[in-house]
Amino acid sequence: MENSIGIHISQSALFNWLIIFFISIFGIRDVLPQETTIKTDSHAVVSVKASLLPKGLLGPIDISPAVIPHDQYPIEPQSPMYPSFPSTYDPILTGRCQLNFSNMASIIDKTASDCSAPLASLVGNVICCPQVNSLVHILQGTYGKNSGSLVLQQAAAEDCFSDIMSILASRGANDTIPGICSIDSAPLTGGSCPVQDVETFEKTVNTSLLLDSCSTVDPLKECCRPICQPAIMEAAVRLSQRESSPLDNAKIPGKSVGVDVLSDCKGIVYSWLSQKLSLDDANAAFRMLSSCKVNKVCPLQFKDPSTVIKDCRDPPSANSSCCNSLDIYISDVQKQMLITNRQAINCAMFFGSLLQKGGVVTNVYDLCNIDLKDFSLQAYRQQGCLLRSLPADVLYDNYTGYSFTCDLSDNIGAPWPSSSSLSSLSLCAPEMSLPALPVSQNSRASGGSRGLGLALTLVLSSLSYTQRAIP
Repeated sequence: MENSIGIHISQSALFNWLIIFFISIFGIRDVLPQETTIKTDSHAVVSVKASLLPKGLLGPIDISPAVIPHDQYPIEPQSPMYPSFPSTYDPILTGRCQLNFSNMASIIDKTASDCSAPLASLVGNVICCPQVNSLVHILQGTYGKNSGSLVLQQAAAEDCFSDIMSILASRGANDTIPGICSIDSAPLTGGSCPVQDVETFEKTVNTSLLLDSCSTVDPLKECCRPICQPAIMEAAVRLSQRESSPLDNAKIPGKSVGVDVLSDCKGIVYSWLSQKLSLDDANAAFRMLSSCKVNKVCPLQFKDPSTVIKDCRDPPSANSSCCNSLDIYISDVQKQMLITNRQAINCAMFFGSLLQKGGVVTNVYDLCNIDLKDFSLQAYRQQGCLLRSLPADVLYDNYTGYSFTCDLSDNIGAPWPSSSSLSSLSLCAPEMSLPALPVSQNSRASGGSRGLGLALTLVLSSLSYTQRAIP
């Protein structure tokens, strides 16, 4: 009896264990990873496999500031951590300009950078406008490269000029370039020059001499011992002397024969050169020729210096009202634009001559510690920036924004004009009577000036300026 009861209990326990075992098997199967389909509000289907989820998914997440989205319409100014970069967009073109602008992409990008919206008016005379003029010359030559023409018809000129300005603006350039640089579509038509096609051009001009002279423009010699400039002028004179037919003259509304013919023919020479040279070589040559031109004059505007003359006419002292009046006057000049080191010399000489004509005989530059950099735009509210006399460009990158290189960063005194005529001033090589640059007292004490060798890079965000109209 006892044996039968024991066997019965053992069979019941075994049955219970079997039930538990099968329940466990089915329970484990239910928690195995399965592919799950999640439907989002955007109707996108996302497949997630639980076994592929990384460990620590719900733990802390490190976010780099670089991936933090920018607010397109911030209520408050953005943090300095995020510099302000130009907004780009797809330009709206006329659709009537038969020119593949992608062939000029590198020059267009350079021009957009050199004429960036916040800097165009400040570097217009030295960087932006010379680059824009070069771009227009290259556009004119590129347009007719396969047709044998060196000009555009008036309608095409207006359309292409409008398109190129729209493209520049879409890439961050200032949208008022035509006003800043005083340029329009007229140069693209060739104006009143009687020669406007390649065949007639090459029959009229000594093209071998022209190419040899302008294929490579020496940046150290061209402005003082010009080679390309006289070659261009000689070609333009030959073109202007060629007779044009009445039909050609009829194509130029409102213009008579002989009006600005030489200037228009120089544009034709530039157009021909842009067809024969590579884009980079043509742009480099045109920029160098522009530098020779802009460095000859002072681009600043000087208002009536009667107050300075009044306070500085009598023999002044360093603590007198003369230096105070001069500082106030110069501080207003500083707000106009960035200029080159050579332009600063011209500006200092010109302003000094104005003071001398008013009766000021004392060298007030030396008396009041006026330096060459004081005639250019100021950065950090105390440090002037003089650009190099050679062609320069505005640089752009994703970290610092826009930047450019300054020269003559030391305190080199402004030259006071001597009794000799200003026309005798030469800024060429020493053997061509280059006057020695004045050296500051600080530089003498340190054993020489470092201004010519030290380049100071200024970032746009570091510039502090206020533009005022000069009466």
